[in-house]
Amino acid sequence: MKSIFIAITAFLLIVSCSDRPKTTPAKKNKSLVSLVNPFIGTGGHGHTFPGATMPFGMMQLSPDTRLEGWDGASGYHYSDTHIYGFTHTHLSGTGVSDYADVLLMPTTEVVFNNGSDGKKGYRSKFSHATEKAEPGYYKVLLEDSNIEVELTVSERSGIHKYQFPTSKNQIIVLDLEHRDQLLASKIKQTSRTELTGYRHSRSWASNQKLFYYIKFSHPLSVDLIARKQNLTNRKAVFQFDNPKNEPIYVKIGISAVDEDGAKKNMEAEVGDKTFDQVKEIAQSTWEKQLEKIVIETDNQDHKINFYTALYHTMIAPNLYQDVDGRYRGMDQKIHTNKDFQYYTVFSLWDTYRAAHPLYSIIERKRTSDFVNTMLAKYDEGGILPMWDLSANYTGTMIGYHAVPVIADAYLKGIKGFDAERAFKAMKHSANKDHLGLKSYKSLGFIPVEAESESVSKTLEYAYDDWTIAKMAQALDKQNDYETYIKRAQHYKNVFDPETKFMRGRFKNTWTSPFDPYEVNYNYTEANAWQYSFYVPQDVSGLIELMGGKEILEAQLDTLFTAESNTAGRHMQDITGLIGQYAHGNEPSHHMAYLYNFVNKPYKTQERVHQILTTLYKNDPDGIAGNEDCGQMSAWYVFSAMGFYPVTPGSNDYIIGTPLFDKATINLENGKNFTIKAFDLSDDNKYIDYVRLNGSRLHKTFITSKDILSGGILEFFMTDEPSDWGTDDDEAPTSAISDFKIVPMPFIAKADISFKEETEVTLGIAQLETDIFYTLNDSVYTKYEQPFIISEASTLKMYAEKEDEKSRTIATEFFKLDSNRTITLQTNYAKAYSAGGPNALIDGVKGTKDHRTGLWQGYEGEDVLAIIDLGEAKHVQKVSINVLQDQRSWIFYPSEVFCYTSTDGNTYQFIGKQNLNASKRSEDVDIRTITFNLKGRTATHLKVIAKKMEQLPKWHPGAKDNGKSWIFVDEISIESQPVIEQPEAKEM
Repeated sequence: MKSIFIAITAFLLIVSCSDRPKTTPAKKNKSLVSLVNPFIGTGGHGHTFPGATMPFGMMQLSPDTRLEGWDGASGYHYSDTHIYGFTHTHLSGTGVSDYADVLLMPTTEVVFNNGSDGKKGYRSKFSHATEKAEPGYYKVLLEDSNIEVELTVSERSGIHKYQFPTSKNQIIVLDLEHRDQLLASKIKQTSRTELTGYRHSRSWASNQKLFYYIKFSHPLSVDLIARKQNLTNRKAVFQFDNPKNEPIYVKIGISAVDEDGAKKNMEAEVGDKTFDQVKEIAQSTWEKQLEKIVIETDNQDHKINFYTALYHTMIAPNLYQDVDGRYRGMDQKIHTNKDFQYYTVFSLWDTYRAAHPLYSIIERKRTSDFVNTMLAKYDEGGILPMWDLSANYTGTMIGYHAVPVIADAYLKGIKGFDAERAFKAMKHSANKDHLGLKSYKSLGFIPVEAESESVSKTLEYAYDDWTIAKMAQALDKQNDYETYIKRAQHYKNVFDPETKFMRGRFKNTWTSPFDPYEVNYNYTEANAWQYSFYVPQDVSGLIELMGGKEILEAQLDTLFTAESNTAGRHMQDITGLIGQYAHGNEPSHHMAYLYNFVNKPYKTQERVHQILTTLYKNDPDGIAGNEDCGQMSAWYVFSAMGFYPVTPGSNDYIIGTPLFDKATINLENGKNFTIKAFDLSDDNKYIDYVRLNGSRLHKTFITSKDILSGGILEFFMTDEPSDWGTDDDEAPTSAISDFKIVPMPFIAKADISFKEETEVTLGIAQLETDIFYTLNDSVYTKYEQPFIISEASTLKMYAEKEDEKSRTIATEFFKLDSNRTITLQTNYAKAYSAGGPNALIDGVKGTKDHRTGLWQGYEGEDVLAIIDLGEAKHVQKVSINVLQDQRSWIFYPSEVFCYTSTDGNTYQFIGKQNLNASKRSEDVDIRTITFNLKGRTATHLKVIAKKMEQLPKWHPGAKDNGKSWIFVDEISIESQPVIEQPEAKEM
């Protein structure tokens, strides 16, 4: 019997093995470079450029078709019809115009004007029919001059190839004034074929320094022409002696260090190489890069979309170091380093989500260099970068997202950097007092009145802190682990259990009125729909706050089926809408995968497939929003393979649905990880079951170890939802179980400023939690029911559950003069209401951040307010607060007037104050204008703040006839009642 049993078992094993499909690594059947379409993203709002660059290279040599504007951020837009020239630095997919340094433009006439003013200029019409773009190569015909242009690059250098129509009038314009503000420049001719110089400029990067060295293939027939045009060191024109009409080649090297560095870069990388040789090196380098992931599919558009996306993930960050190891640091000093390569352009709010997790798989050595770069920037500039650009901190976006990049790298086994030094730098970023962190640390959330974008910052800081906790745990730093795992739960303090949304807290109440569709300054480039699911570090905790998996699932369903219109302020970054899911902007990117956490992976499969096939196209407008330095493309690369890093810093990749028959990740360790989909089609987007290395996978995620160890992941597809992954033990887990905090209580209902009395209702996001409160430091009382406040008071409260207490928070209540009212005779902007018509007399004063919602804003309007005192008063002083933030178009009023009245009809002039509003200032400041009335009797007051008629000529808004803003806050009145004198009695 035993032998029969063994025989049967062996037979069954043989049968099962023979039934198992044989999966081999994917193979390419043509050049991968040929599958990249650099024009994807150059239309719509993608903000990419089509020119030549190397993987993570310093130079981006590309045509410029647009001089300014949001959709001109990369310098090129597919809808344009003129090329101004070819510049050597470009940003890929960002939202701010910068770079586009050192413009060269071939032409057949001596002209210095670019032609943007409609007058004669060097710009030229072009047609997409004569354009060609490939990785490392670009070509176009300039129609006005019939000059054919070709471009190619090495890492820090490039070559222009110009074929003129005849040997006569062969001219090249060099324009250093092009695009952003020129601070300093130099053009020096050192021989008949060479020149050198620099361009220092200001835009997003406030002090960008770039040096160049140029070598022409043919001698100049005339020395550079500039002086007679009074353009020395800003613009120059070169004419060439080329009787055989050979192509003119322009070899150029760039450097952030000095002119000598630019020359060394060009000589080391290009030297005597021909244009075709440099192009061949560039394209063979790109081919090797793209081979890091090989896919198989019969769908040509899917192939092009994938390899273009992979290409876009490899454009930034950019090398920022010369061949000799020198670079310009964040302290603007020159440093030398040969231990690692130094980079710039870290768009971290975008790229920490998927681009850097992709690099942790396919760019592990480079990721080590990225981390060492960040640590060097910490040493040079005093803090880890948020969004650095060319040795400048731009101060852009939120969070401290160098932290998750470092933690994810370390936790995924990437070495080559000092982990202790890295951990110190991570904690340093988390313990600053700027950007709302002081409130976040002391209160456990950021109040609306303390900092703009308070909800988003609270949520993203909490995630960043979780990655610090995970790093601390890995380094066996238990005290730090406890500190940061508690901070990682601060998201609980902005969750409103009634609406199920993350909301802004103003004076410990919820901001009101509340509309989850409204885009306002409580969120970063988003509304409540687009940020209320952002708890990747503790999805289980979010489920608990929501009230269970079914409620989170229903909320996700509504997210994807809601009306696609947003309310409030216009935000051009909110694009790619499916309901209120906004794929064109990063806060939404993980949401489709959350269905796996509620045991409904088939809904993830539906939504991921929808996004992959409808929001990415093989067209110029084929990206749903700003490409953002690789993040939009990294989402596609991961999702098309069938999984996504919902929580960078964890070990898990959440399974979605594959788009390709086969994909193989070729790892740096020599192993490969292959994903194979059987019976895949547009209809068969659902997963029937999955096998990992031949064994059934009974969970809806894989781990980084699975990938990095090499192996085979097999998807067996079907045309209808299956029960795979629907059990609790099959779902991924993202849970904080240690040192769980008690969330802060909140004021669910009350008027912070009231006239007679206000009823106060308290609330808490967590069930079975007690609240204790005190008024004016009396004895703490357990909250049982709403209570009344009828005098100016200070409310303090905390929550407690199972002997764990929340922090104690305080709220000041203001009692207002019940007789006093205000009438506004001009209109404030809806986005800056400060709470409504009574905001100027509610006792609450604004801060220096105009986006906190505490200021009333008037665009191109005077402010005219009449205050009815309710009865005659002896008025001592009248004060009004105004804000100045000229970078945001907010100016002091030009004049402020004050009037009084004893009947509400006839007003007497008291005085005026001139504020010199047009005086240029970089400072954000608040000014209080005070009128001393010395006890004048009045029943009414009138205050008028006059706008500036025109923005000053020096202001960037002046050229577009922009309007100035007046931001007004509290109108304060010091007064005493008029005491009636008793009538004299008759004797």
